Amino acid sequence: MNAIEVSGLVKRFGDKTVVDHVSMQVAEGEISGFLGPNGSGKTTTIRVMCGLLTPDEGEGRVLGHDIRTEGRLIKLNVGYMTQKFSFYEDLSIEENLTFVARLYDLDPVSTVVRDTLEDLGLSSRRKQLAGTLSGGWKQRLALAACIMHKPKLLLLDEPTAGVDPKARREFWDEIHMRASHGLTVLVSTHYMDEAERCHRIHYISYGKLLASGTVPEVIRDAALTTFILEGGQITEAARLLQGVEGVDQVAPFGLTLHVVGQNAGLLEPAVARVAEQTGATFRRGTTSLEDVFIQFMGQSTDNMA
Repeated sequence: MNAIEVSGLVKRFGDKTVVDHVSMQVAEGEISGFLGPNGSGKTTTIRVMCGLLTPDEGEGRVLGHDIRTEGRLIKLNVGYMTQKFSFYEDLSIEENLTFVARLYDLDPVSTVVRDTLEDLGLSSRRKQLAGTLSGGWKQRLALAACIMHKPKLLLLDEPTAGVDPKARREFWDEIHMRASHGLTVLVSTHYMDEAERCHRIHYISYGKLLASGTVPEVIRDAALTTFILEGGQITEAARLLQGVEGVDQVAPFGLTLHVVGQNAGLLEPAVARVAEQTGATFRRGTTSLEDVFIQFMGQSTDNMA
């Protein structure tokens, strides 16, 4: 069964179409990644799904509720973590959670707050002002506020921006643990390693959904070929390959050069020719999710331009 099922969603602001006929599904208990460049419509799509915005076109159901007519029921059963830290910085962790508990009419408030503090490892810092917390602890407070009413669905909008790698890993471990107990998660992210930790991913670019599937499926369907050059004059090789027919991407990685294209018949001879000219060697590489991400970005037109 699907926790999210939307079809043909359109959202306009004035004459700009920010979400352009997006259709997608997220199964119950699934961690689904939502990828795309800045301004691609991820946040707007999430807000439509959780009942904060009404679509101009399209239909959908979230947790069995109609996104047009049952927004209040959706909000009561969803935890939504926004991009920006949105809690009172002059209140303590405990005071912020108490405020949220009262908003949801949770009872008894003190017990719910105490249990949430313990659940997220916040008890020792419960008196600390939110404004003095590091990025990782702010993230943990935000997650605590999102899950304290025991939602069936978590909508996370770039939740790990600005936190260190250790905090990011701990956050994802927490998400996977809760998904294993049935919680559904839709998370937008720019980090490829985070996308690879999702069960499925959806790629949106400037309002249009371009791909959905598991990471291996999305990489396979992009049908890209990757070559790796090393040795010789790598900087000169990068210059010579720019703009060559069949070459879509040229990117340095340490002492190597990754060259990516859709047309292997044109790409391989171009790489071979430049490798010979610059004294480099080349070999077939493995196309990464980042390669696909960059390819999609390059093929898309900015809908706000």
